[in-house]
Amino acid sequence: MCGFVSVMRHPKVSKVKQHSHSDITWRSAMIRHRGPDDEDIYHDNLMSLAFRRLRIIDLKRGRQPLPFADSRYWLVFNGEIYNYKEWREKLASKGYTFETDSDTEVIGKLFLEEGVQAFSKLRGMFAILIWDRKEKTVYGARDPFGIKPFYYQEKETETLFASEEKSLVYNTNPVQLDNEALQHYFSFQYVPEPRTLFEDIKKVEPGSYFIKKAGEPIQFTRYFHATFQPVDTSKNEVIHTLRKTLDDSVQAHMQSDVPVGAFLSGGIDSSFIVALAKQYHPNIETFSVGFDCKGFSELDVAKETADKLGVRNHSYHISAKEFIDALPDIVWHLDDPLADPACVPLYFVARYAKKHVKVVLSGEGADELFGGYNIYHEPHSLQIFDKLPTSFTKAIHRLADIFPEGMKGKSFLKRGTTPLSDRYIGNAKIFEEKQKETFYKAFDYRCTYHKITAPLYHLVKNQDKIHQMQYIDIHTWLPGDILLKADRMTMAHSLELRVPFLDKEVYNIARRIPTNQTVTDGTTKWVVRKAAQGIVPDHVLNQRKLGFPVPIRHWLKDELYDWAKELIQQSETNHLIDKSVALQLLDYHASGKRDYSRHIWTIIIFMMWHQIFIEQRHPYFIKTMDSKREYSM
Repeated sequence: MCGFVSVMRHPKVSKVKQHSHSDITWRSAMIRHRGPDDEDIYHDNLMSLAFRRLRIIDLKRGRQPLPFADSRYWLVFNGEIYNYKEWREKLASKGYTFETDSDTEVIGKLFLEEGVQAFSKLRGMFAILIWDRKEKTVYGARDPFGIKPFYYQEKETETLFASEEKSLVYNTNPVQLDNEALQHYFSFQYVPEPRTLFEDIKKVEPGSYFIKKAGEPIQFTRYFHATFQPVDTSKNEVIHTLRKTLDDSVQAHMQSDVPVGAFLSGGIDSSFIVALAKQYHPNIETFSVGFDCKGFSELDVAKETADKLGVRNHSYHISAKEFIDALPDIVWHLDDPLADPACVPLYFVARYAKKHVKVVLSGEGADELFGGYNIYHEPHSLQIFDKLPTSFTKAIHRLADIFPEGMKGKSFLKRGTTPLSDRYIGNAKIFEEKQKETFYKAFDYRCTYHKITAPLYHLVKNQDKIHQMQYIDIHTWLPGDILLKADRMTMAHSLELRVPFLDKEVYNIARRIPTNQTVTDGTTKWVVRKAAQGIVPDHVLNQRKLGFPVPIRHWLKDELYDWAKELIQQSETNHLIDKSVALQLLDYHASGKRDYSRHIWTIIIFMMWHQIFIEQRHPYFIKTMDSKREYSM
């Protein structure tokens, strides 16, 4: 929807040195893409609030920062609230009056009524900041799953809040890289929250709110924590309830005063969303992308689905050259490095969709909530090892260790004799700790990926293994990868993305479903597929999950080999990365000896990020400095 930047000054500093108007203005200009339709700024002696607006609801009167309660409070808010009309009616019955039709004003009035408890009563996606001038206190909250981003930076003289990291980082000198966060990045392919790659910039965690009084440390409280509590319910009842609840969610997510479209792949999630959305918007337009590489396009399936649903489909093919040309822009918008190749097709489909609509629906979250990843079959395939004595599994593990790499059966034996908490760190696992030690010069054996996952496993140690895996993904992979790229790649083109599966009411269904109704009968998301029967075309119902297939495995051998080699050689990361190892991985991959594409991609995305944000010699850094000079004049 929008973006904001805020600077809260320490009381002792505010009287000595006022924060310049030009400073907050150029910080806001850094995120113009989040809200090109409008801009406004609020100042007082302690607080500056800058807001960029993408007009979606109440186009004329929904401006921010929004004052309420006789201007005691000032509010900025990024996101959408889908139950704001219900709350507006309830609050009106209690005597509250409204001057706009916006969800922003409802948040403010609900805060007056409920205080910080208001945040847990909102249904939607949000990052909210409320400044109380009288008490010199700022309140903030992030939505339950982390759909919308929220950064903060505490300094001695001021505390800053922003929708994107770039609004904070370019006034940080010298820049301090978080070496531990980078070590985790090489494992997960993203930086696990709440860390970023900058030592003094953090993220507000999903499902949290905070209170910060002027001159005091920020205090966080968790108001939501996603867990699974399966209930033995009949399959037919679950299927019926899910279909009804998801239908209600899609209808709520279509609230808009501007055109709404939808992304459409060849999978069940987006197809289900489109099928339900068509009931409320018969002329909804859909958007799909694919690659000019055999086996890496779902455009034919998407087109067939659109035709059978009776909706218009727009499609776009991405070439290898376009892929590379867009990468600097993609990395710039991501803020922290994210080595998920699916960022690229998402960037292109968002750019294409923006030509036609301002809001899109998408299927993110279905896999995590309803067991959609193929890896979730693993506990079933490895259950034979659960019956063996510990001494026997240890012996098998030692034997598998001496088998040569690539030998058939080695991986199966290793995984089967490794505890789940040691082998599964989320949907992506790029480098093992021993591998990182070979090339990452700041490697610290005390900072393994267990530091991220062990506390989470401890909380669900008595649950079903599949639910444990889903739990890990919901609290790491979902906000760190899936939702990060969804927000950044769409907002890069001033396009709002909405995710009906990640709705409070849908989650309340998902958390009670046992895994024998999700990962079962040789398929994933069983209950979703059953709920979609009769609505989604048959050819989609049993389609194997592909995600956004991206041909980097092929391209790094051919079209992208020279580009990747040059990027590695020119990168000024010798103090962090052993380039000889990186180049060796690239050559091994190109020779066809082994698929190292994801490993190489993780390294070179970091190197490109480093070029932009640390080396500050990339055209994007020059663009940023030009912007700063423009707003400082």
